[in-house]
Amino acid sequence: MNVVDALDAGEGTTCLVGAGGKKTTLYALAARLDRAILTATVRIPIFDRQVSTVRTAADPVDELAAVREEYAVREEAVPFPLGLVPEQEREDRYRGYDPETVDRLSAAHDGPVLVKADGARTRLFKAPNDREPRIPAGADTVVPVASAHAVGEPLSEAVVHRPERVAALADVEIGDEITPELVGRVVADESGGLKGVPSSATAIPLLNMVDDDDDEAVAREITATIHEHADVPRVVLARMREPAVVAVVT
Repeated sequence: MNVVDALDAGEGTTCLVGAGGKKTTLYALAARLDRAILTATVRIPIFDRQVSTVRTAADPVDELAAVREEYAVREEAVPFPLGLVPEQEREDRYRGYDPETVDRLSAAHDGPVLVKADGARTRLFKAPNDREPRIPAGADTVVPVASAHAVGEPLSEAVVHRPERVAALADVEIGDEITPELVGRVVADESGGLKGVPSSATAIPLLNMVDDDDDEAVAREITATIHEHADVPRVVLARMREPAVVAVVT
């Protein structure tokens, strides 16, 4: 199964949350989808090299219409994947739209919309705070991401974004070793990886950085815990830097 099909990202709105490969996954999907728009409801690093073009606009629906008109006059196809963000906040990042605006954008677009819906500061694992995630109500698919490489590491800020939230959800202490069961329980928790998933959306966890047989064994242990604690249709094991789907576990 290819990554687009594995994550049900071929159409509608797909939101990425979690840590350990969100941006890599978004860019891989954007490159493999027809007419994809890439956007965010949170800050996102500059991603101009990962799409055909990025436009900044307060209203992405108006900007999408302007882009269509501009290229129609040229008698050229709109350059997809297209990045849409409200403004560049700093030299290294853009701001994101509010979730309601992304819903309007999705309704106005006749192709897939990919959304970065929380932050993780390049860590391998995380749990959301009270203000996260920022998932549009109309999302079709939500992909909670975690890295298999977090297992075996200490529960610390060097590896985990908001380790105190993870510790509270998993009933462990800061500094404890991260186990497959810990990762699985947090990903499957409605205050963790499944927080804020709309009732009409499908959640498909993604375990990333499955680079060898040992990583796959770890990821399958995590998967077993996820399936034990959450009703998800499948868990995808992958190496998104390639990208390659290692296994799909139902």
